[in-house]
Amino acid sequence: MAAQMAVSSAVNGDSAKTLADILVTQGAFSVDLAKQVKLAEVQTGKSQEEILKSQNLVSETDLVKAKAALYNIPYVDLANLPASPEALAVLPQEVAEKFKVFPISVDSAQKQLILAMTDPMDLTAIEFIEQKASLRVKPVAAEPTKIAEFIVSRYSTSLAEEVTEALKEVGPEGGNLKIFDTTRVGLIREEKIAEIVSHILEFAMKSRSSDVHIEPQEKSTRVRYRIDGILQEKLTTPKDLHEALVSRIKILSGMKIDERRIPQDGRFNFKAGGEEVDLRVSSLPTAWGEKMVLRLLKKSGGVPSLPELGLRGRALKNLEDAILRPHGIIILCGPTGSGKTTTLYSVITKISTPKVNIITLEDPIEYKIAGVNQVQINPAAGLSFASGLRSFLRQDPNIILVGEIRDKETADLAIQASLTGHLVFSTLHTNDASGALPRLIDMGAEPYLLASSITAIVGQRVVRQIHKDCKVGYSPDPKVLADMKAVLGSLWPVGRDGQLYKGGGDAECDNSGYFGRIGIFEVLPVSEKISRLILERAASSAIEREAREEGMITLKQDGYLKVLEGLSTIEEVLRVAQE
Repeated sequence: MAAQMAVSSAVNGDSAKTLADILVTQGAFSVDLAKQVKLAEVQTGKSQEEILKSQNLVSETDLVKAKAALYNIPYVDLANLPASPEALAVLPQEVAEKFKVFPISVDSAQKQLILAMTDPMDLTAIEFIEQKASLRVKPVAAEPTKIAEFIVSRYSTSLAEEVTEALKEVGPEGGNLKIFDTTRVGLIREEKIAEIVSHILEFAMKSRSSDVHIEPQEKSTRVRYRIDGILQEKLTTPKDLHEALVSRIKILSGMKIDERRIPQDGRFNFKAGGEEVDLRVSSLPTAWGEKMVLRLLKKSGGVPSLPELGLRGRALKNLEDAILRPHGIIILCGPTGSGKTTTLYSVITKISTPKVNIITLEDPIEYKIAGVNQVQINPAAGLSFASGLRSFLRQDPNIILVGEIRDKETADLAIQASLTGHLVFSTLHTNDASGALPRLIDMGAEPYLLASSITAIVGQRVVRQIHKDCKVGYSPDPKVLADMKAVLGSLWPVGRDGQLYKGGGDAECDNSGYFGRIGIFEVLPVSEKISRLILERAASSAIEREAREEGMITLKQDGYLKVLEGLSTIEEVLRVAQE
């Protein structure tokens, strides 16, 4: 009954406007076309919706948005919503298929089910589902094709399905859910919580995630996965389960389960499907509870080679020349998450032989490399980058890797190590290669020492790769092509047409059009002219100008070349390399 009243009042809210009028307001229709539709309605006796559909005058999405506005009902884009095992558990798949609806979420406090409907005016469906679920239905509008697709995919998606099954056995009475309850029911629940955590981690491995975020919200807990560098919300679970999930992860990672007021760190191993990952875990107290972030580090699969990372041509040759020299400093630059550590590991793997002694100082050690002496910094015990580097020089090293240059002391020690015949690798948080030299001078490093010790600087970013199986060509806006030609200049391939590529989207890439990532690079070798600019304390713009005159390909240029090759999209390059 409540649903009937809500729908009837919604319809009466804007009775003057028709579908055609709303489509004009939304910019999906011209005024002339709207007049034609109204005339056809009078002449044929058919509804405007029937006319729009039969003549294919408007897209499905625009039509659904217009209907939602007409009935004063919210529109939702199902593609941007995570699966809610709680909602899927409330409504069986056969009911969803029969009425062409999809359950989005459950609000336990208000005893309300938010339901995406093909026809939000179907009162019979609303009443039946309200009785079946013992919840008040709040209808929202969504595209019929997406609803049908989601009924098939989300009810059968392993993550949603498995967590739904586990939730059914945990039971709805969340108030009694205690992970350390000694009763038999409590023990069963503890097993189910462990099962849910396992499903969350298995899905992370299957979907190639680098991080899992388990975040408490006011009424639920959301689980987000960083896939190819972009966070995607894939799951919501009831708020009542949050503390139990957090406790389970804390036990696995060796954290204090009764300490909820301060951030904690831990780590553990997880094995599934013959693959093993090392998980670094971080907890953080937030307004609604503790947020957990789990970083996945693969133990198998090996380190990619430099060409596999995306280095090629002159940039690859300049870097290979620099790493073959017996001494000097090579610095990798870029923001957090730009792949600096992976590139360092790739370089170390390439030059690691039984004839050289390689020592690394890292925070933390992400991958273990055979034949390399890797040391984890421990500031609490007095082992910092600076103190570790000082000790390294007594270990007879040939090659030293310092995770990051953070202060003047570390910078000075790295310079001294390079000047005494060692090859030193490190990273620096600057936006591009040319900005590294002024940053080191600002830290207090002497320009005359930098000029004689630094051999090469690498700037890098990572962009998502177009999924090869759903790649399609298209003709971009002329302004985009003009910008690309202006940036590339003489690097624009002779006789190249203006066609670019993007991913069409399919099930394997989760309709994103992207699968995997590749690096874009700029390699700045320190030549005599650039050494002179360092001595003059020149600005980064002057250093970059000179490097480009000497043939350096910039980050944006390398990105655009990869766009022309069909490896990535213009949007991805601009997302990471736009100044």
